[in-house]
Amino acid sequence: MSRIGKQPVALPAGVTAQVADGAVALKGPKGELVLRVPETVAVAVEGSQLTVARTGDDKQSRADHGTTRALLQNMVVGVKDGYVRELEIQGVGFKASIAGDKLTLNVGYSHPVEYAVPAGIAVAVTDGTNIKVSGIDKQLVGQVSARIRSFRPPEPYKGKGVRYKDERVRRKAGKTVA
Repeated sequence: MSRIGKQPVALPAGVTAQVADGAVALKGPKGELVLRVPETVAVAVEGSQLTVARTGDDKQSRADHGTTRALLQNMVVGVKDGYVRELEIQGVGFKASIAGDKLTLNVGYSHPVEYAVPAGIAVAVTDGTNIKVSGIDKQLVGQVSARIRSFRPPEPYKGKGVRYKDERVRRKAGKTVA
């Protein structure tokens, strides 16, 4: 039995869940999320908790059991509080700006890099160098943050580039001149 899967998911006040047709819909103050549940697990609403049980004992059922419970927990946190990922830009002349749903990054290339922000994600730019990505879907917030970072990851010599706020970049010593 999965140690994570057998723990119930608590539904805080203001969050409601509906299970129907192999899908779980969670609605909270921040919005609504839907998860398609694999056929190898069953989800039930019991009072103010969600319980996940597996239908079989094969390898796929055991794998889906804990994964489904973890995804449901992430959804509960998302619809209640939301997720935020912060990035910072370092480098002379490197900056970002947002207009509508288009993020424009000037990160040392001959052209500005434009990125269309997907629906359900809010991007805010402060001071031209701090980017805040927020939304209710943990996977989508992480994916958008990783995509923005991938346009110019931090390089190890001067540390220039886009990095996560809490990221530490290992610096290398440059060439030594005799």
